[in-house]
Amino acid sequence: MNFEHRPGRGKPAIDVDAIVGSRRLRRNRRTDWARRLVRENTLTVDDLIWPIFVVAGENARTPVASMPGVERLTVDQAVRDAERAAKLGIPAIAIFPYTDPALRDPVGSEALNDDNLVCRAVRAIKAEVPNLGIITDVALDPFTSHGHDGLMDGDAILNDETVEQLVRAALVQAEAGADVIGPSDMMDGRVGAIRAGLDAAGFGHVQIMSYAVKYASAFYGPFRDAVGTNKTLIGDKRTYQMDPANTEEALREAEQDIAEGADMIMVKPGMPYLDIVHRLKATFGMPTYAYQVSGEYAMIMGAAERGWIDGERAMVESLLAFKRAGADGVLTYFAPAVAERLKAGA
Repeated sequence: MNFEHRPGRGKPAIDVDAIVGSRRLRRNRRTDWARRLVRENTLTVDDLIWPIFVVAGENARTPVASMPGVERLTVDQAVRDAERAAKLGIPAIAIFPYTDPALRDPVGSEALNDDNLVCRAVRAIKAEVPNLGIITDVALDPFTSHGHDGLMDGDAILNDETVEQLVRAALVQAEAGADVIGPSDMMDGRVGAIRAGLDAAGFGHVQIMSYAVKYASAFYGPFRDAVGTNKTLIGDKRTYQMDPANTEEALREAEQDIAEGADMIMVKPGMPYLDIVHRLKATFGMPTYAYQVSGEYAMIMGAAERGWIDGERAMVESLLAFKRAGADGVLTYFAPAVAERLKAGA
């Protein structure tokens, strides 16, 4: 039955006017211009951070099988993508390395090498695209032979010893020219220690984007393919990454990182945790970001490739969800595609 009253038609069996009175909420949705005029949240290129993967070699782009459209880039190709990001107006990129397994060891010593992949990529990009922001991931898992984010004693992750190693890794990245250090390891006290280390070394201007709330999630699988840790990871990360069942703990984690000197905070993964994004922004009013992780990206792309959903609409809708929840920006593999779409006025 159609209850809508239309001009020129008889009065419907149910008197909708008597129910809703003069309040017709659909009036603001009737035309495109009206929808745009009352829109509460808008996605812009300034909301985008583009994560990229770097790999050793020259002039090569290797597809990541579980992430359609995403590639591992040699440093020279990473520079090309950085130039593309700058032309599109994307404010920043985030760099993640695929480390040669021969360079990985139990303590992640390659993270301290000032000529490792991350450092080479940062220096090369800064030389060619100096005004593009660069975020580097400070975690040991791309560099350890066991695939964990920390140093180990048997099956146990050593918190304080790991923090010391992370500070040294952060300094190496800052010296290479990183603008933002992103501790993603979830060790206690690492933000304060990194802040103190950066300040003491003369890098007081370098920002910290803390992975303040990082859950032990099933959505990271394709990322681990991209950085080569799926085959090396021993066990799981539930002793240091957060339990997906918890909310209040997220507030305590974020509060601690803010108190230790974080300039920005992040929630990871993104869409399954929009409630956490909203609570953090409402509680602390800090610059708050979400990481639309590899599994989220792969689900949309996989369904789109099979014709099950409209991929472009789903892409934009998913990113608007982060804005609606209160995020100031999103790390997303969709960044260049969205930026192209926005540039075209779509």
